[in-house]
Amino acid sequence: MGQIAGLEQILAQHPFFADMSETARGLIAGCAANRVFHVGDRIFGEGDPADTFYLVRHGVVALEINVPGREPLVIETLGEGEVLGWSWLVPPFQERFDARTVGLVRAISIDGKCLRGKCDADYALGYEFYKHFLPVVADRLTAARLQMMDIYGHPAAYAPEEEPFSEQPSPPAKPGPGDAS
Repeated sequence: MGQIAGLEQILAQHPFFADMSETARGLIAGCAANRVFHVGDRIFGEGDPADTFYLVRHGVVALEINVPGREPLVIETLGEGEVLGWSWLVPPFQERFDARTVGLVRAISIDGKCLRGKCDADYALGYEFYKHFLPVVADRLTAARLQMMDIYGHPAAYAPEEEPFSEQPSPPAKPGPGDAS
């Protein structure tokens, strides 16, 4: 019970849970554990089962996507006070990105299956939790969109130049009725 009480206190101090009710934090603490990751550790990878999310307490985590023929692309870095992982909320519960530590990372891991069960059993807890988590999802999608804009730039810059209009009719894509083959 002492470890859960300690985790409740840590959750109360974390920006994500600071304004959440004490009751909600107590229920969530039952799904939580302390974790430590070392430099270069892979926390999760794209396609892995998504059953955990993390509250970063110390250090930096890089969210990456694999780009064929290139090094992994960092779409966002997360640090102290931020939340890592949202795919555990949405079926089919698979990670959408890779997460790799940039240095030593201390985090609280929260078992997503445990928390989904508690939210399903207590709709008030589920509503309070989802109100807190939806901005995290929106922030990740915005970061991915901005990174894609940075990669691809302005589409017109990559569009092929148009060929001048020709007076010659183009051949049909396929023979029409009555055309000889």
